[in-house]
This record gives sequence, C-alpha cells and structure tokens, in this order.
Amino acid sequence: MKPNTILGRYLMKQITLTFLGVIIMALGIIFVFEMIELLRRAASVPQITFWFLLKMAFTKLPEAVNLIFPFVVMIAAMITFWKICKNSEFVIILAAGTSIWEFLAPVLLATFLIGVINITMINPISSKMYEQYERLNVKFKMQDMNTVLYTDKGLWTRESLESGNIMIIQAKFVNQEKSDLLLRSVSVLELDKHSRIIKSTEAFAALLNDKHELNLKDVRIFTTGKTVQKVNNITYHTELTPKRIKETFITPEAISFWNLPGTIKFYERSGFAVLKHHMHYLSLLASPFLLMSMVLIAAVFALRPNQRRGGILYLVVSGIITGFVVYFMTQIIYAFGLNGYLPEIMAVWTPIIITSCLSITILLQMQDG
Repeated sequence: MKPNTILGRYLMKQITLTFLGVIIMALGIIFVFEMIELLRRAASVPQITFWFLLKMAFTKLPEAVNLIFPFVVMIAAMITFWKICKNSEFVIILAAGTSIWEFLAPVLLATFLIGVINITMINPISSKMYEQYERLNVKFKMQDMNTVLYTDKGLWTRESLESGNIMIIQAKFVNQEKSDLLLRSVSVLELDKHSRIIKSTEAFAALLNDKHELNLKDVRIFTTGKTVQKVNNITYHTELTPKRIKETFITPEAISFWNLPGTIKFYERSGFAVLKHHMHYLSLLASPFLLMSMVLIAAVFALRPNQRRGGILYLVVSGIITGFVVYFMTQIIYAFGLNGYLPEIMAVWTPIIITSCLSITILLQMQDG
C-alpha cells in the first residue's frame, strides 16, 4: 500500500494522533511525579523557591521522555492497532486483498518520520533544556558556584578565593598531556566582592596538574594604575584538577544532534576519550529504526483479525512486557559497547536487528495462518 493513498494517509493520521495523545499524557504524569519528588527534597531547603522547582521539573522532561520514547511509540501503535481491529477495519482491509505488510507500510513510515523529527528538530531543543536542568540541579544539590563548562569554545571556570574575591580562568585551547592539562591562550581575572576587576593575567600557555596548581608561562600582568608587568612563570592555586574537569564535561544528552560531530572531533583533538559521545550519536542515528522495531512488536501482539476470541488484555500485557525486555537487553548491550566489550556499531544495531527479525518472522507466520 502506498502512503499517499486514502487508506495510507488514514493509517498515518491514526498513528500520529495516537502518538501525540500518549506523549502528552506521559509528559503530564512525569511532570506531576517530578514536582512531588522535588517538593519533598526541597522541604528542608527554605531558600529554594517554587518557581525554581517548576523550572527544574520542566527542564528534566526531555531526559525522562527520551528514556520512555520507544515505549510511547509502542503503546501508541498498540492502541492504534487495537482500535482498527475492534472496528473490524483490519478484517475489511485484509479482505480487500491487502497484505499485512502493505497495511504496516504507512504506519512504519509515519513512525520513521517521527523518529527523524525527534532527532533533527526536537533533540536540539531538549538538549538545551537538559543542559539547563544540569545547571539547576547543581545549584539545588551543591549550592556551589565552582562550576566548569567545557565546550568547543574552550574552558571557563569560576571559583571563590579564601579572601572572598573571585577568580575566573579562561583558556581557548585545551589538550591532555599525560595526567596534566595543557592550556593555551590563558586569561585569569581576579574580581573583588563587587565584581570589579583587581588584576588581569594573560599567558601564552599554562599547565594544570593534579596538585591544584596552574603554572602559567610567558605571563603579562595588568593591574589598575600600574604598568604592564612581564614575568616568565607564575603559579596559581586553584580548586581545579584535570580529573575534575573531565568529570564535569557536558554529558552527550546535553549536546544537540547537529553539534555532536563537531564536539566529538574537538574532544579527539584534545586527547580525551569520546566513546560515550560517539555511542550516543550512533544511537540517535539508529533511533528511528528502533521505533520501527517497537511498532513491529506491537503488531505481533495487537493485530488480531478476530478479537471476539478474547485474551486481548493478555496480549496487551505480553506486548508491554516484551517491550520492557527488549529495552532492558538494549541497555545491556549498549553498556557492553560503552565498556569496549563490543564494537560500537554492533552494540547499537544488534538489538534492533534481532528484534526486527523475530517480529517479521512471527508476522510472516501469522499471515500464512
């Protein structure tokens, strides 16, 4: 069946509308439970406002939805198939000489388009929201201003000194040198309590070691009311270490699909491992096909020409359990890939291929029967 036929457009419309209904319902439920949990956690923190908690709950929605997105698609497909079978539309479609594959083609196409829209249009928005949530969560849990942002624009840090002043460190280029970090085009600003600049230090290069020492080379010091001072070396004591910087990298989920390739190349040039980012990028590319495999699972359990025989609830529950098992196995294989036990391509695509092949085999037997 061609998707541009009347029946094809009808099936695409049904799965799309059902998907929108299910995703809106899921968003509402997640938001309510997240707000309840945040209110419970904030009960002993009087300085946290209700508006702050609302922003946290709202910006966390993309992370939660990404985890359940395949289930949302599967449940939407099961509801769509159940309604079509209940109204005897599926029987009529088969009686008209349409095969089950011609019936599934428009639904699979609509699902594929949903997956493409998700990674190309929704993902850039959700990644920004997730990045904002991480910042809010740090403020909520740590109340710590010593945050670190590591991006393709370089390294920016801000920390408080014992004197009450503030030190801002900025480097345009960062590379790993064994256990240390080599920074180039470094600027260090010292601000007073009122955010007024006390001293500005610029260096051609700097080395950050695990002893909390930032050693600057070829330094120029700018002080208000004084001439520029040039020195060969100067050392700053900081709370930063190379380990802390690597631990506070932006997570792959907070990077847009369109920015991931450039970020991966930047990290590779800097000498850092990018396996987690690369795996996330491959999983995004494969996500439309994962959604299609979940639709095939739904078809196995929900496409029944004769529903008068009963057992519909059993089939629905079985389909949901199967979906959970598939998702669980997907995460296990994905973890093997992250730990280097499996090639990245295999870790991402193996669950999709196995699930699709098994579902297609069962559907072929159902059609022959």
